[in-house]
Amino acid sequence: MQNKLTPNKAPMTKPKFGFLTILFAVICIGYMIPVLLVLMNSLKTNGSINTATFAFPNAETFMGIGNYVHGITFGNYPFYYSVGYSFLITVVSTALILVATSMAAWYISRVWNTMSKVVYYLCIFSMIVPFQMVMYTLADTARGLHLDTPFTIPVIYLGFGAGLAVFMFTGFVKGIPLEIEEAAAIDGCGTVGTFFRVTLPVMKPTLVSVGILEIMWVWNDYLLPYLVLDRTKYMTIPIHIQYLQGSYGSVDMGAVMALITLSIIPIIVFYLACQKHIIAGVTAGAVKG
Repeated sequence: MQNKLTPNKAPMTKPKFGFLTILFAVICIGYMIPVLLVLMNSLKTNGSINTATFAFPNAETFMGIGNYVHGITFGNYPFYYSVGYSFLITVVSTALILVATSMAAWYISRVWNTMSKVVYYLCIFSMIVPFQMVMYTLADTARGLHLDTPFTIPVIYLGFGAGLAVFMFTGFVKGIPLEIEEAAAIDGCGTVGTFFRVTLPVMKPTLVSVGILEIMWVWNDYLLPYLVLDRTKYMTIPIHIQYLQGSYGSVDMGAVMALITLSIIPIIVFYLACQKHIIAGVTAGAVKG
C-alpha cells in the first residue's frame, strides 16, 4: 500500500528535439563559426591565413603565441594603453549610466507629470534614432565641449545608453510597492536615502541586466570613439586593431586576428558568467507595471 504522505512522482519524460530546436541549434553554430575562424587563424602563419582560411592549423602553419606577441608589440602605440582606455571608458560609462538612469526612472515612475512624460518619451525616441544621423554633428559638438578624451566620453555614452536603460528601469520600478518607500519615509529616511537604501537594492535584477548589456556595447564600440577621440593620443582596442590593419602597407593578419581574439575573450567569458541575470532582468522589467 502506497504511503499517503509520499507524493506521487510524475513520470519521467524524455526531452523532445523538435524542428525549432534543431533549427536554432544550426543557427547558433552558424553564429559561432566566425569566432572559431578568428581563433584558428590567430594561431596560424600569415601566409596560410590568406591561402587556407578555413583549414585547421597543422605542423607547417602553426604559429603558436607568436601572433599574439607580435600584435601586442606591433606599431608605435602600446597595446596596453588601448586596453587601459577601453577598460576606463567601459567602467565609467556603465557606472554613470546605471546611476543616472536608475534615478531618472525612479523619478519618472513616482512623479508621472508632464515633465516626466516628456523625458520618458524622449528617452524612448532616442532608441529609434540611428547613430549615423547625428554622428557628424555629435563629433563637432564633442570637440567644442572638450568631450573628446577617455575621461569625458562617458558623458556621450550616457546620452546614447539612457534610452534602453530608462525603459527597462521604469518598467521594473512600477512594480515595486510604494508602501515600502512610504515606510522608509516614516522611519525618517530622506529622498536620497530612500532611493539608495530601499529602492536600488530591490532593482538589482534589472540593474545587473542593464549593466551587462551596457558593458558589452561600450567595450565593443568602434564608431563613437573613432569619431570623438583624438586618435593620436587615445585609442581603444577596436581602434587599435583597425589602425594596425590600415596604416602599414602589408597587413599582418595573424597579429590582427590575435588582437581580435584578445578583445573578444573577456567579453565572452563575462557574458557566459552573467547571462542568467540578463534573462532575469529583462523578464522582471517586462512583466511588471
